[in-house]
Amino acid sequence: MTRFKKNMLFIHRWLGFISGLVVFIVSITGCLFCFQDEIQDALYSYRHVIPQHLPYVAPSVIKANALKLYPGKTADYTYYYGKDRPALVFVNMAPGKFRYIYLNPYTGQVLHQEDPEKNFFVVVENIHLYLLLPAQAGQLVVGTSVLIFVVLIITGIVLWWPKRKKDRKRSFTIKWNGRWRRVNYDLHNVLGFYATSVALILAVTGLAIAFNWVREGIYKTTNLGHQYVSEKSFPVSDTLNYSVKANSPAIDRAFDAALHQSPSAQMFLIGEDERKVGTISITAYAQSLNFGHSDYYYFDKYTGKQLKSLPYSQKSAGLKLNDLNYDIHVGQVAGFTGKVIAFLASLICASLPVTGFMVWLGKRKNPKRKKLQHVIDRRVAKGMLN
Repeated sequence: MTRFKKNMLFIHRWLGFISGLVVFIVSITGCLFCFQDEIQDALYSYRHVIPQHLPYVAPSVIKANALKLYPGKTADYTYYYGKDRPALVFVNMAPGKFRYIYLNPYTGQVLHQEDPEKNFFVVVENIHLYLLLPAQAGQLVVGTSVLIFVVLIITGIVLWWPKRKKDRKRSFTIKWNGRWRRVNYDLHNVLGFYATSVALILAVTGLAIAFNWVREGIYKTTNLGHQYVSEKSFPVSDTLNYSVKANSPAIDRAFDAALHQSPSAQMFLIGEDERKVGTISITAYAQSLNFGHSDYYYFDKYTGKQLKSLPYSQKSAGLKLNDLNYDIHVGQVAGFTGKVIAFLASLICASLPVTGFMVWLGKRKNPKRKKLQHVIDRRVAKGMLN
């Protein structure tokens, strides 16, 4: 082994020790989360409604019906998930605590209420993002470990790269009939190689979730350094209109305007900023449960007047890519096949710390091999072997 590869092995080994446990946890929870929509759809009937040729119940009514269950509480976010799916209201129970209220979007009837902290997949997501630590600390630990994992991928490819042509076939196949140490070694190296490209994509999109500087880097790189000021500016409501009375609530008029301008959108997210200068923001998504292709709208929270719109066709490439980040991260950008690929890649990533540790442990428990390797290294150093 050359000095360069020995240095790479040293870096690879110790960074693996540092980040291995976190990488294993994040990867396993990523596997579990890949098919969370499909699993929950199969288990819970309240996630579906019978489509009707009727307009949606106004968001003010949907929100009021949800808040009847919790008098005195507020709600900042309302989802319309699609023609065959319920509406969902996030009721604020305490800072950072919510209650999910599912309602029929055609009748306003409450279908189900849920404490998200007791939902298995929400717990899995929180472990994946924060390791159940306080959000800021957990995100830093996870993000740093994923950043180390990117370095591990690079050093791993360097170590895997076959120097001689006759070694290439061995580098691409697992010798299943070999001893357990050889099989484990091949599982670590070969599977790691095959998962490299997808693992890098999952890692980078994960870093974009954890760190603002990564999202900004993706934005600037994709836009070739060009900044689009209109995408970075956000309007505010005119507080002089605080006492303005209208025939219908501002949120209802804002929703009607968004429906009219994005008639083919399947899912809508309505956000109401509780600050006096805040706006009503509506995001219209092209496909239900997919977050990549969307139109943005902003409305005065007192009058319902539209202040700004940013349709998908007018977004920069960098903003489009950042919007697509979640769909890429879970694989759904390529449909069900993409989810399968993301699942398998995450499973392999989870196995790498385990098989890597077993490789290290096997070498420590094999003194004869260690002695032989020491002799070979001495001969290489003296120029006796090529």
